[in-house]
Amino acid sequence: MTQKPKKFLARAASGPKTCIIDIETSPCVAQVWGLFKQNIGLNQLQETTRVISFAAKWKGSKDVMFFSEFHDGRKKMVSEAHRILSEADIVVHYNGSSFDIPHLKREFLLARLSPPDPFLEVDLLKAVKRHFRFMSNKLQHVCSQLRIGRKIDTGGHDLWVKCLLGDANAWNKMRKYNKHDVVLTEELYVAILPWIDNHPHVSLAKQDPRDACNRCGSTSLQYRGLAQTNTIVYKRFQCQQCGGWGRGNSKVAKVNTRGVK
Repeated sequence: MTQKPKKFLARAASGPKTCIIDIETSPCVAQVWGLFKQNIGLNQLQETTRVISFAAKWKGSKDVMFFSEFHDGRKKMVSEAHRILSEADIVVHYNGSSFDIPHLKREFLLARLSPPDPFLEVDLLKAVKRHFRFMSNKLQHVCSQLRIGRKIDTGGHDLWVKCLLGDANAWNKMRKYNKHDVVLTEELYVAILPWIDNHPHVSLAKQDPRDACNRCGSTSLQYRGLAQTNTIVYKRFQCQQCGGWGRGNSKVAKVNTRGVK
């Protein structure tokens, strides 16, 4: 039998490592002849977008990591993003499935890095759209409605322009802005966690036979009613830590579907 790596065993004992991440990108630069209804060709494109910084933190930790092309250089920034994603079992973001992660994967490819270790994703924007009807799905609006905080005012596009010109004061503001977005994303994650019914099961790696919440891993459960699939009935429970609903591991009964068409 192949021996399991110590890294895997450590994760199995403590649960999966969950990373919250947010990136900032540069705008594209192109030559244009107008402001409205422009069809910009590739021969007009002078500079394509790129990742200029990212912030990340491990769930439950107070420390927020930050790397940028200004503070650390592009090579180190990209390699650190690759390292952090490789260490993560679950990556939490806001619209990251369409934005942050594909941008980072492009940077890895351009740097000739191999794909990072596989990880599962929790896109909070998808959860917000699926379960709630806010007037806007922007992170700022959702967090304001939940009274968990607001994004830092950057002053708009000028901050990105100044950063690309190497303005140290602008970069310090960008660092503060980027790191705060990660903290805000984690606050939102905690707030809507019980609603994320397709959340990766955080207790499977522990190989614990007891029922546990798939979202937070707690075994403090209150059994209430039954959960039924097409063929099997399970005990249903509500987690007393995060408030989410789940079902037990052991089946209570098997539904007889013989003869059912």
